[in-house]
Amino acid sequence: MEAVLKLEEIKQYVDIPQLIQVIERGFVSYSEGRCAVPPVGFLHFDDPPGDVHIKYGYIHGGDYYVLKVASAFYKNTALNQPVNDGVVLVFSAQTGGIEFVLQDEGWLTDIRTAAAGAVTAKHLANKNIDTIGIVGTGVQARLQLELLCDVVNCKKCLVWGRSLEKAQQMINDLYQNPTIQEWGIEITLADDLDYLVSKSRLIVTTTPARTPLILSDKVQAGTHITAMGSDDHGKQELDSELLAKADRVIADSITQCVDHGECYSAIKGGQIEENAVLELGDVINNPEKGRTHENQITIADLTGVAVQDIEVANMVANAYLNQTKFEKSL
Repeated sequence: MEAVLKLEEIKQYVDIPQLIQVIERGFVSYSEGRCAVPPVGFLHFDDPPGDVHIKYGYIHGGDYYVLKVASAFYKNTALNQPVNDGVVLVFSAQTGGIEFVLQDEGWLTDIRTAAAGAVTAKHLANKNIDTIGIVGTGVQARLQLELLCDVVNCKKCLVWGRSLEKAQQMINDLYQNPTIQEWGIEITLADDLDYLVSKSRLIVTTTPARTPLILSDKVQAGTHITAMGSDDHGKQELDSELLAKADRVIADSITQCVDHGECYSAIKGGQIEENAVLELGDVINNPEKGRTHENQITIADLTGVAVQDIEVANMVANAYLNQTKFEKSL
């Protein structure tokens, strides 16, 4: 009989520092070709607007294969319902039988995505930066900042959103977060996005934008940008000229990013060539391919790879079987 775990129980089996490590390991496995990861499945809805992403696969030699369904229906806030939902199914790689149903409500997708942002900052951002810039006001924007505390030495953050009211509410909420309180970071509302871009040396974009938000001429030397939002066809947060300006462009998955990421738009527009794009797991394994100077501009295009879902599902499954519960969870 499969184990059915609901959200609050799932959270007990996720340790954030360990999660960052296993997501890092997963990117390396992916880039080394040690995973079976088919193309992403997409479902799109117009009325009401929504996206469903289906990601699945396994790591060679692993105990499980994993299938994840995650949805985002953007008008749910008006209904007082969460925008995100989802479920992760974990099957035996030996028998094909289902072992776990993780009714995570999209949380595992959120947290593994935030962990990817932390991994990326660890390997590509300058070690000491004055200001972090967070673009967006949703769940992912909050989690990105929270998980950066483990990898970045910084005490100031600027937040921008299309709704300044939502941005201020996010700041208020973050100040109530124990992790943020312990970090002691100062979080300030930026009423102008260009100001945030010019002042921040680590920028994380977390929006579903379909027209570029960040322009090339506003980005200063020494900046790293992690673009999280372009996880589907038609989405774009960064001006394609910015990718041409960058010293390094890194994709979580080159295959995916040239199909529906920031890289896709820049390659289609002729601003960059596909062979100029590096893959994150390769950069983790070979640091000399990443940032080599503090004045370089680096961009990471993260579309979300199934290996992240596989790794976090394995973490939950193993912790459940060993009854290893973590006191500190998000």
